[in-house]
Amino acid sequence: MKLDLAHVWVDRKLSQPGNFNPSKLLDQAKNFVAEKLANIKKPEATITDVDFKRVSLDSVDYLAKVSVNNPYGLALPICEISYVLKSAGRVIASGTMPDPGSLKASDTTLLEVPVKVPHSILVNLATDIAADWDIDYVLDLGLTIDLPIIGNFTIPLSNKGEIKLPTISDMF
Repeated sequence: MKLDLAHVWVDRKLSQPGNFNPSKLLDQAKNFVAEKLANIKKPEATITDVDFKRVSLDSVDYLAKVSVNNPYGLALPICEISYVLKSAGRVIASGTMPDPGSLKASDTTLLEVPVKVPHSILVNLATDIAADWDIDYVLDLGLTIDLPIIGNFTIPLSNKGEIKLPTISDMF
């Protein structure tokens, strides 16, 4: 039987009173895992555009375009996209888009998020609209992705800008 000196040393150290501390070992394991998870590549996203789409009887529809880069060699499912559109410090539209598909493997995926603003809200923003026929906005968006091992991971995005309102020619 071959004796391994390293094992003998470890056995002696652990057998001495006060040298084995399970909570210290658990803390070291937690720190190790946290450090490894912090360095894992994660998808990156940006809001590339927010633009007018169409006018309906009850609302004006806008379309937010989001570009997402997936560093993984496998497609990642998107759990949901949630959004809040604000203007003049007030929420003018909010919602979620459940199960919008998945991100392409090792590629950039362009997502389209429809945002519906009721006409009644636009009337309340009359002072901002009258000045330059646009809405100054802030769009906060949360893109929730199911990452392997980690689980659900939300990428927070925010974009400020101006949305032009439709003219008569846009409606017909």
